[in-house]
Amino acid sequence: MSSALARSRAFVDLLFAERRTTAQTLGLLAFICVPLSLGVWVRFNVANFYAADISFETCILLGILLGPAAATAGACLLALPAVLHHEFLALPFDVGVALIAGVFSWFVEKDEIWSFSPFIDLSIYQWVRRNLRKPRFDRQILLMMLIIALQVIHWWLAMRYPHELFALPEPSWYITIAVWACATMVVGIPLKIWNAVRIEQSLKEQKRLLLEARLDALQRQINPHFLFNTLNSIGSLVRRDPDQAREMIVKLANILRALLKDHDSFVAFREELRFTEDYLGIEVVRFGTDKLRVVKEIDARTLELPVPSMLLQPLVENSIKHGLEPRIHGGTVTLRSRLEGDRFILEVEDDGVGVAASSQRPAGMRTGNGVGMRNVRERLEVLFGGAAHFNVVSRPGRGTRVIMEMPVDSEPGSLPDQLRAAGLPARSSTSS
Repeated sequence: MSSALARSRAFVDLLFAERRTTAQTLGLLAFICVPLSLGVWVRFNVANFYAADISFETCILLGILLGPAAATAGACLLALPAVLHHEFLALPFDVGVALIAGVFSWFVEKDEIWSFSPFIDLSIYQWVRRNLRKPRFDRQILLMMLIIALQVIHWWLAMRYPHELFALPEPSWYITIAVWACATMVVGIPLKIWNAVRIEQSLKEQKRLLLEARLDALQRQINPHFLFNTLNSIGSLVRRDPDQAREMIVKLANILRALLKDHDSFVAFREELRFTEDYLGIEVVRFGTDKLRVVKEIDARTLELPVPSMLLQPLVENSIKHGLEPRIHGGTVTLRSRLEGDRFILEVEDDGVGVAASSQRPAGMRTGNGVGMRNVRERLEVLFGGAAHFNVVSRPGRGTRVIMEMPVDSEPGSLPDQLRAAGLPARSSTSS
């Protein structure tokens, strides 16, 4: 049952919530107590099926996990079938156990409860080893002794008041002791199972925070040379062409605003294209319209698709800086987007100097080792894993083309919701 509950997203969210409303607490009690109350009922109706009744151990579990108030409510629910079958001592005893376990939880750290082991021999062995080195008060051993003590009281009351309180009657003393020890197993096994889920959730949260930090660091990279050169260009235009200087200041402000604001990992391709156009507008002014030309071949169906933010600008910057700037006559940067089945394909191409053959992989393919290319490649890997592809095709003296492929639709849960929810408007192509 513990394993089955651990597979329920709703149960896990309720169990590990830092704060719960009354309704959430009642929901969590229903998850645990309703099936186990049915177990008590089964004990009365199925011959020799006494093991179905683990209400005593459940009261302890509720107490140490939820505290005395919630555990008391759960104990009442668990005792109800027994009371209806005239075991009237079950209700006060279960409530008492829940209160004792709940009060105990006040004096124990949560981590000590979650790390409680159902293996008694290992717990005692570790306790002895710890105390041989440095004696200290061990609350885990205290919890184990508390469970066994309550089980002894449980058994004694059941023997003293037969048919008033249920406990397994055993014919020999060693089997009785074994049954008492089993109570710690029944409490410890759910804790072990749920603690494994808790650790997995914690690792996922740490991974998510690491991913966010990594993406934020990658997204906030800006080439200081670009900023320096842009300010120099604005300074030279202030007297010669104030209107164009003003236009460059607006474009630079748009770029800095986009870089400094908190943004999502994904943005609509339309926004990414607008940001890149501002960057290209500044570069065209710096280089001159005769040395830098921009061509856009954009499939209109791709404009609303989500893409990783700050995706194109590093590649465009790389094309201009390493492809076109070394050429005396400059050249052309071409941006392309299209859909091929369930793949969204983006290309950034220049007709610059290309890459030396010695630095390429066979067939002219490589992953790109510059800062800008490495930035983009890493972000695609982080966001899409193996579902995205990043390739560079370069011919020395004839230019370089960067090709990115991203999935548009796939199995549920394998991509961010933004990608699966994107629509596909009609296609068109523009050039400038």
